[in-house]
Amino acid sequence: MRDLFASKKPSALLWLVLLFSLVCSPESFTKDGGRQTTERLPKFLPDDPLWVDPDRLSIPKPKEIQLSQIYDFLENTFAHPGGDRSQRAQNINTLGEVPDSSWFTNRIGLHPMTVDEVVRGPNKGSGPDMSSPWAIIRAKSQGITPGFTIRDGRGEVYFIKFDPLKYPQLATSTEVISTKFFYAFGYHVPENYLAFMRREQLKIDPKATITDQDGKKRPMTEADVNTILSKVPKRPDGSIQVVASLRLPGEPLGPFKYYGTRSDDPNDIFPHEDRRELRGLRVFSAWLNHDDARSINSLDMYVTEGGRSYVNHYLIDFGSTLGSGSVKPQSRRAGNAYILEWGPILKSAVTLGLAGRPWEHVKYPDYPAVGRFESTFFQPPRWKPEYPNPAFIRMQNVDAFWATRTIFRFTDEMVRAIVETGQISDPEAEKYLAETLIRRRDKILRYYLSQVNPLDEFQLTEGGVTGPAPSTPTLNFRNLGLEAGLSNSASYQYQWFQFDNGADSSANRASLKPLGEVQSASSTSLPVPQDDSPYLMVRIQTLSPDQVNWKKSIEVFLRNGSQKSVVGIEREN
Repeated sequence: MRDLFASKKPSALLWLVLLFSLVCSPESFTKDGGRQTTERLPKFLPDDPLWVDPDRLSIPKPKEIQLSQIYDFLENTFAHPGGDRSQRAQNINTLGEVPDSSWFTNRIGLHPMTVDEVVRGPNKGSGPDMSSPWAIIRAKSQGITPGFTIRDGRGEVYFIKFDPLKYPQLATSTEVISTKFFYAFGYHVPENYLAFMRREQLKIDPKATITDQDGKKRPMTEADVNTILSKVPKRPDGSIQVVASLRLPGEPLGPFKYYGTRSDDPNDIFPHEDRRELRGLRVFSAWLNHDDARSINSLDMYVTEGGRSYVNHYLIDFGSTLGSGSVKPQSRRAGNAYILEWGPILKSAVTLGLAGRPWEHVKYPDYPAVGRFESTFFQPPRWKPEYPNPAFIRMQNVDAFWATRTIFRFTDEMVRAIVETGQISDPEAEKYLAETLIRRRDKILRYYLSQVNPLDEFQLTEGGVTGPAPSTPTLNFRNLGLEAGLSNSASYQYQWFQFDNGADSSANRASLKPLGEVQSASSTSLPVPQDDSPYLMVRIQTLSPDQVNWKKSIEVFLRNGSQKSVVGIEREN
């Protein structure tokens, strides 16, 4: 993957700027404001597809944002931020992929990962130094999740989180497990480590402060430490299991919102509700039951790397995922309904509370370290976070396919290996958690791979010389739906076209000229016609008696020069 910052040739962004300047210059319009030229923008620019988003240009430090949880709930529940419009994701390249950026780095979705790599996750070290005491530099005792900020013997700063007293391992094991999944998906996340500490591991820094129940800061005392530790579970050997979250690099700027852009960040040009990785987060969150996927569990950091200062965007705090509600098991409502839904409330009022809701009666096994997490009642398209999320609401089938294709790449072995990193003491609980994740994964594959044409991984095989004449190059692909067992058979109808890249888009019929009739194939390998046109396009439909939506078309565009390549993919939603 090339870095556009280091590239000496014009990036697609620069081409767009130049073309926009040319088309929209004063000379391009008549005196009465009419367009004077008939110039058309090309569909594909010389360096498409882009794999690195140039959103890490150096900028002045933006202001820190303070976001009220109550305000965020009220705004997203009643104000419907982001509007009602629905359009395709705006930050994708010509293949429909999300380029690497300050928001996202392609990992298992595009690049094979080993079991060891997914188990390692974001962690680059071994966690906090246990060979010397941790200096507590601040603490909080207010709220439902008290914790410490410590500096270890190496000078590294960690945020220490605990389990609820009655549910050992519930929050800490969950956070470590989910962090590794979200890292493999491609999101920027903290390094979260499981650690096992004792009371004597802690000392108080002379300047340490604590925020008490009244929200006031004061000097910290040994009694404060003992009070906090009295509310957390101990292991049989007297040690305490914690999550140690390494402080992120840079300066914190507060959370990002799931709609709009930051006005003080010139790099932030795509409305957040139109970013594919934030829309697709809905599918990932449904798999892991991340009902807390909201702004307060995100964090922007102002970082300096390679001589540039810019904003990196992180997802944080995964303690309320899977079956954990951070301080207790997830509520029965979690993942099934918003906090506030007027329809059910009114229905319950009219029936004097007799109108129950199906999820209220779901049964869960009694595993304190797992909490409430199941796969039988789970319905992927009906899964919901705590309250409406603008990006989730605007997710389209093609966004969901992008995320589902990533989930497809997690094998049973990977899922079990990630769950093992939570070091859950009860082997039956650990087995149940892994099996539940596998069954939820399979439900997601069955639903979302049936909503669109599930062909993927389009690659060209150049023809070789096998006789007196060169063999025909082929376009190869995979049918993820067949591989996932959604149908027993499929065939393919396809038609090739010459494509005029100077025309506005393939929607313009003048840009397409058929090369022969519609053809049929039973294999996932299509011969590329011999033609001198600079660009070709093939429209493919998948025919299966079990899957009506597979007939939705996919258009694959090829550069047809001496080095043929796939330059564009467009999927019918």
